Amino acid sequence: MSPPLHISISEKLRHQIEAGVYAAGDRLPSEHQLMETFSVSRITARQAVANLVSQGLAIAYRGKGVFVTPQKKVTYSLSSPLVFLEQDMARQGIAFSFENLVFEPVAAPRDVAVALGIAKASSVYLQKKLFRMDGAAGAVDVTYLIADLGERFAPLLEQQMTFPTLAEHGIPIDCLDSVIECTHADYDLSGYLEVPLGHALMVYRYTAYSSDRQPVLHGSTISRADRFCYSLSTRARA
Repeated sequence: MSPPLHISISEKLRHQIEAGVYAAGDRLPSEHQLMETFSVSRITARQAVANLVSQGLAIAYRGKGVFVTPQKKVTYSLSSPLVFLEQDMARQGIAFSFENLVFEPVAAPRDVAVALGIAKASSVYLQKKLFRMDGAAGAVDVTYLIADLGERFAPLLEQQMTFPTLAEHGIPIDCLDSVIECTHADYDLSGYLEVPLGHALMVYRYTAYSSDRQPVLHGSTISRADRFCYSLSTRARA
Protein backbone atom coordinates (compact mmCIF):
# COMPACT_ATOMS: atom_id res chain seq x y z
CA MET A 1 0.00 0.00 0.00
CA SER A 2 1.32 3.40 -0.98
CA PRO A 3 1.78 5.93 1.85
CA PRO A 4 -0.53 8.97 2.00
CA LEU A 5 0.47 11.88 -0.22
CA HIS A 6 1.45 14.11 2.69
CA ILE A 7 3.86 11.40 3.92
CA SER A 8 5.40 11.00 0.46
CA ILE A 9 5.97 14.75 0.22
CA SER A 10 7.43 15.13 3.69
CA GLU A 11 9.70 12.11 3.16
CA LYS A 12 11.02 13.60 -0.08
CA LEU A 13 11.73 16.87 1.72
CA ARG A 14 13.35 14.98 4.61
CA HIS A 15 15.71 13.19 2.21
CA GLN A 16 16.56 16.53 0.58
CA ILE A 17 17.36 18.02 4.00
CA GLU A 18 19.57 15.05 4.90
CA ALA A 19 21.31 15.29 1.51
CA GLY A 20 22.05 18.98 2.05
CA VAL A 21 19.74 20.29 -0.67
CA TYR A 22 18.22 22.40 2.09
CA ALA A 23 20.71 23.45 4.77
CA ALA A 24 20.06 24.61 8.31
CA GLY A 25 18.32 27.98 8.19
CA ASP A 26 17.10 27.57 4.61
CA ARG A 27 13.48 28.33 3.89
CA LEU A 28 11.48 25.35 2.64
CA PRO A 29 8.90 25.60 -0.17
CA SER A 30 5.69 27.32 0.84
CA GLU A 31 2.34 25.54 0.98
CA HIS A 32 1.43 27.16 -2.34
CA GLN A 33 4.68 25.97 -3.95
CA LEU A 34 4.11 22.43 -2.65
CA MET A 35 0.56 22.49 -4.01
CA GLU A 36 1.84 23.41 -7.47
CA THR A 37 4.85 21.06 -7.44
CA PHE A 38 2.96 17.98 -6.29
CA SER A 39 -0.54 18.86 -7.56
CA VAL A 40 -2.08 18.43 -4.12
CA SER A 41 -4.57 20.32 -1.97
CA ARG A 42 -3.64 22.94 0.61
CA ILE A 43 -4.60 20.52 3.39
CA THR A 44 -2.16 17.90 2.06
CA ALA A 45 0.64 20.45 1.66
CA ARG A 46 0.02 21.77 5.17
CA GLN A 47 0.13 18.26 6.64
CA ALA A 48 3.41 17.53 4.85
CA VAL A 49 4.95 20.59 6.47
CA ALA A 50 3.48 19.61 9.85
CA ASN A 51 5.17 16.21 9.49
CA LEU A 52 8.58 17.87 9.20
CA VAL A 53 7.91 20.16 12.14
CA SER A 54 6.81 17.25 14.33
CA GLN A 55 10.08 15.43 13.49
CA GLY A 56 12.11 18.44 14.59
CA LEU A 57 13.44 18.97 11.06
CA ALA A 58 11.79 22.34 10.55
CA ILE A 59 10.21 25.22 12.40
CA ALA A 60 7.31 27.31 11.13
CA TYR A 61 7.18 31.03 11.87
CA ARG A 62 3.85 32.74 11.26
CA GLY A 63 4.14 35.21 8.42
CA LYS A 64 7.72 34.20 7.60
CA GLY A 65 7.63 30.60 6.41
CA VAL A 66 9.09 27.22 7.35
CA PHE A 67 12.82 26.87 7.95
CA VAL A 68 15.20 23.93 8.35
CA THR A 69 16.46 23.54 11.91
CA PRO A 70 20.13 22.87 12.77
CA GLN A 71 20.60 19.15 13.36
CA LYS A 72 23.84 19.25 15.38
CA LYS A 73 23.13 18.46 19.02
CA VAL A 74 25.17 19.48 22.02
CA THR A 75 25.57 16.65 24.54
CA TYR A 76 26.05 17.23 28.27
CA SER A 77 27.23 14.21 30.23
CA LEU A 78 25.38 13.35 33.42
CA SER A 79 27.90 10.64 34.26
CA SER A 80 29.96 13.35 35.95
CA PRO A 81 27.24 15.93 36.61
CA LEU A 82 29.48 18.24 38.60
CA VAL A 83 31.70 18.86 35.59
CA PHE A 84 30.89 22.44 34.73
CA LEU A 85 28.77 22.87 31.61
CA GLU A 86 31.18 25.30 29.97
CA GLN A 87 34.05 22.83 30.52
CA ASP A 88 32.07 20.05 28.86
CA MET A 89 31.29 22.30 25.89
CA ALA A 90 34.96 23.29 25.55
CA ARG A 91 35.95 19.61 25.54
CA GLN A 92 33.65 19.10 22.55
CA GLY A 93 35.02 22.15 20.74
CA ILE A 94 31.76 24.06 21.13
CA ALA A 95 31.74 27.79 21.77
CA PHE A 96 29.62 28.36 24.88
CA SER A 97 28.24 31.68 26.11
CA PHE A 98 25.36 32.91 28.19
CA GLU A 99 23.22 36.03 28.42
CA ASN A 100 21.91 37.13 31.81
CA LEU A 101 18.20 37.78 31.38
CA VAL A 102 17.03 38.33 34.97
CA PHE A 103 18.73 38.58 38.36
CA GLU A 104 16.54 39.84 41.18
CA PRO A 105 15.23 39.02 44.68
CA VAL A 106 11.77 37.41 44.71
CA ALA A 107 9.50 35.54 47.11
CA ALA A 108 10.22 31.82 46.87
CA PRO A 109 7.47 29.82 45.11
CA ARG A 110 6.14 26.89 47.13
CA ASP A 111 8.12 24.17 45.31
CA VAL A 112 11.33 26.19 45.57
CA ALA A 113 10.82 26.77 49.29
CA VAL A 114 10.32 23.04 49.83
CA ALA A 115 13.43 22.14 47.79
CA LEU A 116 15.59 24.68 49.65
CA GLY A 117 14.15 23.90 53.08
CA ILE A 118 13.03 27.47 53.75
CA ALA A 119 9.73 29.06 54.71
CA LYS A 120 7.25 29.71 51.91
CA ALA A 121 7.61 33.19 50.37
CA SER A 122 11.08 33.64 51.91
CA SER A 123 13.36 35.85 49.86
CA VAL A 124 15.52 34.11 47.23
CA TYR A 125 17.37 35.34 44.17
CA LEU A 126 15.90 34.44 40.78
CA GLN A 127 18.28 34.24 37.85
CA LYS A 128 17.42 33.46 34.23
CA LYS A 129 20.17 32.82 31.72
CA LEU A 130 20.06 32.08 28.00
CA PHE A 131 22.68 29.50 26.97
CA ARG A 132 24.13 29.69 23.47
CA MET A 133 26.15 26.93 21.82
CA ASP A 134 28.10 27.96 18.72
CA GLY A 135 25.94 31.07 18.73
CA ALA A 136 22.59 29.24 18.62
CA ALA A 137 20.09 29.52 21.47
CA GLY A 138 19.99 26.09 23.12
CA ALA A 139 18.59 26.40 26.63
CA VAL A 140 17.20 28.73 29.27
CA ASP A 141 18.43 28.16 32.82
CA VAL A 142 16.17 29.33 35.67
CA THR A 143 17.66 29.13 39.16
CA TYR A 144 16.60 30.19 42.64
CA LEU A 145 19.55 30.89 44.91
CA ILE A 146 19.34 31.29 48.67
CA ALA A 147 19.22 34.98 49.57
CA ASP A 148 22.56 35.22 51.39
CA LEU A 149 24.52 33.92 48.41
CA GLY A 150 22.53 36.01 45.96
CA GLU A 151 23.33 39.18 47.87
CA ARG A 152 27.01 38.31 48.30
CA PHE A 153 27.75 37.35 44.71
CA ALA A 154 25.23 39.32 42.65
CA PRO A 155 27.79 41.28 40.56
CA LEU A 156 29.78 38.11 39.78
CA LEU A 157 26.77 35.91 39.00
CA GLU A 158 25.52 38.35 36.40
CA GLN A 159 28.78 37.80 34.51
CA GLN A 160 29.82 34.24 35.41
CA MET A 161 28.30 30.78 35.68
CA THR A 162 26.94 29.88 39.12
CA PHE A 163 28.70 26.64 40.11
CA PRO A 164 32.28 27.72 39.34
CA THR A 165 31.66 31.10 40.98
CA LEU A 166 30.50 29.46 44.20
CA ALA A 167 33.40 26.98 44.09
CA GLU A 168 35.93 29.80 43.69
CA HIS A 169 34.60 31.36 46.89
CA GLY A 170 34.71 28.26 49.07
CA ILE A 171 31.21 26.92 48.41
CA PRO A 172 31.71 23.89 46.16
CA ILE A 173 28.65 21.93 45.07
CA ASP A 174 28.97 18.47 46.56
CA CYS A 175 25.93 16.72 45.06
CA LEU A 176 22.85 17.19 42.91
CA ASP A 177 19.37 15.72 43.01
CA SER A 178 17.90 15.90 39.53
CA VAL A 179 15.15 14.71 37.21
CA ILE A 180 14.54 15.05 33.47
CA GLU A 181 11.02 15.65 32.16
CA CYS A 182 9.16 17.47 29.39
CA THR A 183 7.33 20.78 29.11
CA HIS A 184 5.99 23.10 26.40
CA ALA A 185 7.16 26.53 25.38
CA ASP A 186 5.27 29.44 26.91
CA TYR A 187 5.41 32.93 25.43
CA ASP A 188 8.77 33.84 26.98
CA LEU A 189 10.46 30.52 26.20
CA SER A 190 9.23 30.57 22.61
CA GLY A 191 10.96 33.91 22.15
CA TYR A 192 14.21 33.02 23.88
CA LEU A 193 14.58 29.61 22.21
CA GLU A 194 13.14 30.63 18.82
CA VAL A 195 10.44 27.96 18.76
CA PRO A 196 6.66 28.17 18.25
CA LEU A 197 4.39 28.61 21.25
CA GLY A 198 3.61 25.18 22.72
CA HIS A 199 6.72 23.54 21.21
CA ALA A 200 7.90 20.47 23.21
CA LEU A 201 10.99 21.13 25.34
CA MET A 202 13.17 19.14 27.74
CA VAL A 203 13.54 20.15 31.39
CA TYR A 204 16.46 19.18 33.61
CA ARG A 205 15.38 20.04 37.18
CA TYR A 206 17.97 20.00 39.93
CA THR A 207 18.68 20.92 43.53
CA ALA A 208 22.32 21.58 44.39
CA TYR A 209 23.83 20.94 47.83
CA SER A 210 27.03 22.23 49.42
CA SER A 211 29.51 19.98 51.21
CA ASP A 212 27.54 20.20 54.48
CA ARG A 213 24.47 18.82 52.64
CA GLN A 214 22.73 22.19 52.73
CA PRO A 215 20.65 23.09 49.65
CA VAL A 216 21.95 26.26 48.03
CA LEU A 217 19.94 26.51 44.83
CA HIS A 218 17.07 24.95 42.96
CA GLY A 219 16.80 25.28 39.22
CA SER A 220 15.66 24.08 35.81
CA THR A 221 17.46 24.01 32.49
CA ILE A 222 14.84 24.13 29.73
CA SER A 223 16.27 23.14 26.37
CA ARG A 224 15.47 22.52 22.73
CA ALA A 225 15.66 18.78 22.13
CA ASP A 226 17.00 19.37 18.62
CA ARG A 227 19.99 21.32 19.95
CA PHE A 228 20.70 19.91 23.39
CA CYS A 229 20.68 16.44 24.91
CA TYR A 230 22.08 14.50 27.86
CA SER A 231 24.20 11.36 27.99
CA LEU A 232 24.64 8.89 30.82
CA SER A 233 27.02 5.96 31.31
CA THR A 234 26.22 3.37 33.99
CA ARG A 235 27.81 0.15 35.13
CA ALA A 236 26.71 -2.77 37.27
CA ARG A 237 27.97 -2.88 40.81
CA ALA A 238 30.93 -5.18 41.35
